[in-house]
Amino acid sequence: MAGHSHWASIKHKKGVVDAKRGKLFSKLSRAIIVAARNGGGDPETNLKLRYAIDKARSVSMPKDNIERAIKRGLGEVEGASLEEIVYEGYGPGGVAILVEVLTDNRNRTVGEINKIFERGGGKMGTAGCAAYLFERKGLFAVDTSVVDEDTLLNIVLEAGADDMKREGDRYEITCDPSVFSEIQEALKAKGIEPVVAEITQIPKAPVDVSDPETGRKIMRLLEAFDDHDDVQNVYSNANLTDEMLAETE
Repeated sequence: MAGHSHWASIKHKKGVVDAKRGKLFSKLSRAIIVAARNGGGDPETNLKLRYAIDKARSVSMPKDNIERAIKRGLGEVEGASLEEIVYEGYGPGGVAILVEVLTDNRNRTVGEINKIFERGGGKMGTAGCAAYLFERKGLFAVDTSVVDEDTLLNIVLEAGADDMKREGDRYEITCDPSVFSEIQEALKAKGIEPVVAEITQIPKAPVDVSDPETGRKIMRLLEAFDDHDDVQNVYSNANLTDEMLAETE
């Protein structure tokens, strides 16, 4: 899990300071549109929408952008229809990769995702070839300097968390996606601000990557996916060393 959480942390920092803020807002708008289209425009009853809005607010996305995306999802504003697709494959060193996309042109996107896999030394596979290696979970990371372990453990377990453990200078909390909002609210009520709060795909058995060059290739491939306009999230079961991650940061 350490490898996944490090990647989540890198993306979190990148998202906050990214000069390509317009691209980030576009991706977040797409997530809001699809959530509203599938579950309605009320974030109190549509947890997927609430999560998408919270994510947008966390990077200071303007309120007008959020409201416009909700209206488009509800059909009140015209726009191209978006489709949710998950592509699966393997990267350098045989690590498994999941790529979640929202696209208005499936044929274009599948070709581009396949090309990124190939250029990065990987190979796109068929549906189901890698998904079984991951588990969909809510994930929170809290700095150890913010709260003591016993206090935090009591808060999150009472709110419905599955597990909590220490990874370096952070506590990592995992939960079923259905109780993500409850744990988020419980932390907020105690004034605890997590550095990572997301519904994600966590590898069931992370694969240790010890070769530095392989590690660099994996990170470059993940970044290439992350930079693609249609890609919402990218996940890998690679567990990279601190040195590889520090080089990327």
